[in-house]
Amino acid sequence: AQHPEKNSHLSLSLSLSLPLSLSLSQAVSRIEVELATAQASIANLDLYVLHHDMFGKGVIKRMGISPDGFIQMALQLAYYKDTGGSFCLTYEASMTMLFLEGRTETVRPVTVESTTFIRAMCNPDSDDKERKQLLQKAVDKHSLLYKLAMAGKGMDRHLFCLYVISKYLKIESPFLAKVLGEPWRLSTSQTPAQQTGKLDYNNNPELISPGGGFGPVTEKGYGVSYIIQGDYHIYFHVSSFKSALNTDSARFANLIKESMSDMRELFLDSLQK
Repeated sequence: AQHPEKNSHLSLSLSLSLPLSLSLSQAVSRIEVELATAQASIANLDLYVLHHDMFGKGVIKRMGISPDGFIQMALQLAYYKDTGGSFCLTYEASMTMLFLEGRTETVRPVTVESTTFIRAMCNPDSDDKERKQLLQKAVDKHSLLYKLAMAGKGMDRHLFCLYVISKYLKIESPFLAKVLGEPWRLSTSQTPAQQTGKLDYNNNPELISPGGGFGPVTEKGYGVSYIIQGDYHIYFHVSSFKSALNTDSARFANLIKESMSDMRELFLDSLQK
């Protein structure tokens, strides 16, 4: 038997002699069409990158609160202000690295606890003591949901499994159609700053990068990617569609900044100790 590498030139010459199924002019025409589509999508993207350096993870930890939970509540407060007092289905990705080939599960940050806190923040009759307590409860609930998602106890992969089975069995499910058909008007995810933990951003701020983000997943919604860089910096990539009349990425980013500041005010006494 001959070694396969010795006949590699034969297979190469045969493959080069095969006729093309698509002419060059047809290929170029198709590329031009797709290029125009891509350029239109790019032109419709409204992206604003917010560098939040008023405070970062270090200050939030001194509050005794999960940084991710704090940021998620700030996003909820920003959305409530942006829409004039409404909540929406919100997506946050969590990792399932505890499992072989595990990828992601969904955390749903909108809870009874989070909505109670948001309403209190916007209610002039609520005082800071009550707001602080409600924020801690909201973040605790969010942290619990995040841990459950990481442990494979989230709901969305379960719902997706039911959807796949219903399609296989050709069973129509009004429940699944309604639940899975709801748009994620606020799609969020924390981007890891690094993979190894060897970079010291606090002592080497020149290494800090704003990272990247993603687009909105529904026409009238926002995509918010955030990356925590060391103890003092947080970057937010806020995206939306210019064609949507109800969204504005710069406006939403400024509301995130305002919400972060308002929430920090609740802990001024403890931070000054």
